[in-house]
Amino acid sequence: MAKNGKEEKIQNFIDKIAQSKKGKLDLSSDEDLSIGIMNLISIEEHFFFTANKTGKDKYYDMLREVRDIRKDLLKMIVQKYEGEVWCISKHLLAASMRLMEVGTKMLGQGRDKEAKDMFEKSFNLYSLFWGVNLNLVDTSNVAKIDDQAINRHDNEKKGLMGKLGNVVKKAIDCCLE
Repeated sequence: MAKNGKEEKIQNFIDKIAQSKKGKLDLSSDEDLSIGIMNLISIEEHFFFTANKTGKDKYYDMLREVRDIRKDLLKMIVQKYEGEVWCISKHLLAASMRLMEVGTKMLGQGRDKEAKDMFEKSFNLYSLFWGVNLNLVDTSNVAKIDDQAINRHDNEKKGLMGKLGNVVKKAIDCCLE
């Protein structure tokens, strides 16, 4: 039976992943680095708000220092980029971190179902970050996410986010030494 265009794209995606790994892809250092970058972005935000709340410019100076460190570290992961992939990457990490923090607060409030939803969204953004930066996502043809790929009632995530989430779960193992 011949594959249709969609099935062929999915198979090409799976083949690309298989070619990019030997056993498991050991990106544990890059994964740790990405979490560190998330925290640096968060620190930048806190220095910004603290400067504005206190009226003390010294916090802007500290923001500048942290930003320079974050930029240097982000270059280690986001090496090749076109258009706005650099900023997209930074904002994907920032949004992932914020949603993770919101989910953690909800979890502490006993709002487990809402927390799980926030954690899932956070992980989807984090997976998209890796998809873009491991060149698993061909951004040259991106026009619109398929409406069938997004359905909040789906138990099994399909489409780009579902595929990338599975890649991150299977390919990136932070416990490899």
